[in-house]
Amino acid sequence: MPRLNAHPSGRHFLQIPGPTNVPDRILRAMDNATIDHRGPEFQALAKKVLADIRKVFRTTQPVVIYPSSGTGAWEAALVNTLSPGDRVLMVETGHFATLWNRLATRVGLQTTLIPGDWRHGVDPATIEAALRADKALTIKAVCVVHSETSTGVVSNIPAVRKAIDAAGHPALLLVDAVSSLGSLEYRHDAWGVDVTVTGSQKSLMLPPGLGFNAIGPRALEAAKTSKTPKSYWAWDEMLAANANGWFPSTPATGLLYGLSEACDMLLEEGLDAVAARHHRFGEATRRAIAAWGLELLAANPAEQGDILSAIVMPAGHDADAFRKVVLENFNMSLGQGLSKVAGKVFRIGHLGDFNDLSLMGTLCGVEMGLGLAGVPHRAGGAQAAMEYLKTAIAPGLKAAAE
Repeated sequence: MPRLNAHPSGRHFLQIPGPTNVPDRILRAMDNATIDHRGPEFQALAKKVLADIRKVFRTTQPVVIYPSSGTGAWEAALVNTLSPGDRVLMVETGHFATLWNRLATRVGLQTTLIPGDWRHGVDPATIEAALRADKALTIKAVCVVHSETSTGVVSNIPAVRKAIDAAGHPALLLVDAVSSLGSLEYRHDAWGVDVTVTGSQKSLMLPPGLGFNAIGPRALEAAKTSKTPKSYWAWDEMLAANANGWFPSTPATGLLYGLSEACDMLLEEGLDAVAARHHRFGEATRRAIAAWGLELLAANPAEQGDILSAIVMPAGHDADAFRKVVLENFNMSLGQGLSKVAGKVFRIGHLGDFNDLSLMGTLCGVEMGLGLAGVPHRAGGAQAAMEYLKTAIAPGLKAAAE
């Protein structure tokens, strides 16, 4: 007689939009002995990682790495550049933008949260208008989320920078790239970002545990006058130690081994090729969703992200009940709807260590799950994605196909 709750055969499909699947190369790199974090072997590792991660951010400026989640990196960006009582302009594009706003208030900042419907990205014109109205220049920073992981909406960061410049306002630009860095196009220097925040567990293909701040010159200058109390998050101690390949406190050595390998993988493939690969997955998924007759939460096609898709459930059907059917029948985890959209959407992550067959397995599981759960839909979504993938051949395979 079969044992109840027996471990399912085959691999678990972890298709939430982070933490993502950790590739074998990174797992093998992390399967290494702990070394002396004050010794020459670690110093060589740290220097390599600190140089390589700059290439991933596309910056010549320093990047600091904390043993933390992305939430810690949010806090570090704020407490190093701002002082208690400073005004910060934020935009409600989804759950994580809202959480960053809450964190800002807890560290003593005054926030103005531009409301949003969670279906659209940042409106640069609204930011420009708010900054033009700030005649006393009391707004010290604009904080926006590049890829909102709760909704699948991607905001136009160069347009936000242009809006700040058009207003002639000195506010810093702080960007959350927690889910996007390492999968979507992102250019810290060229886009004029002052601080970029990310974490290890999404497009960087690592387990949770590392938080990052890429720091531009204006942010470094602002840090000199910041009066917010800080110790663990202080940039000055991190930068001073990093200059010689050290960390001021105990680093996450195992994760740094993995980060070194992750940077190698991204740079070997090429960041443009990585973005193109994810665009294929995003477009294939959108074609599947359209064929099913379902709706994306991201309402503007220009803002529909390539690394995850949040799908609106038909009226009268619960997204979490559907996710449970998929998990129990196909051993696949899909992302849940968060706060305002809880039970109303489910999310498919298609980012990180991901290829065509990973996507097709995911979409087949979703389509079979829709049928088993009795969710109204049309058949053929997985087929539509497959037809697209066959015609939009991956760049590295074109020569072989010809």
